[in-house]
Amino acid sequence: MTLKTKPFEFASNVESKEDIAMYLSIFLEENGVDGLTQALQYLAKAKGMNQIANETGLNRQSLYRTLTAEGKPKFETIDKIVHALGFKLTIEPI
Repeated sequence: MTLKTKPFEFASNVESKEDIAMYLSIFLEENGVDGLTQALQYLAKAKGMNQIANETGLNRQSLYRTLTAEGKPKFETIDKIVHALGFKLTIEPI
């Protein structure tokens, strides 16, 4: 008997607004901008890269490249992706 496996998807069970906000916050807090970029990549894949590309006006292939560890996205791109996920960026005092 062959064991069937499928790739683990980090954001597959992150669905509510509260869960997504916590998910992004934890990745950002633990790993800075690189962590935020990685979390955005997982969430964009979970929501569908085509949908995120359409909502942001970004090219899908470019979006994939941008959201890699080597991608170093511009602030404007991060903002567009965050908005496509239904959020806005804010600044709070620490």
